Amino acid sequence: MRINRVKFVSEITRQDITLVELAKKADVSRVTLSSIKCGKSCSDAIGYKIAKALNINVKDLLED
Repeated sequence: MRINRVKFVSEITRQDITLVELAKKADVSRVTLSSIKCGKSCSDAIGYKIAKALNINVKDLLED
């Protein structure tokens, strides 16, 4: 799954949440979130965990 890094960064900024806080909430590592923030892809399971933790639809994070 390829998460759009701009949408990802915009959403965590909008929600005023740090990567450490999101990592705890989504039960994924901070390193994984940093990789996604830098444009790397992730598994579908990780993408859904992140979307759930941010309380948004996973489609809102995906690249167009």
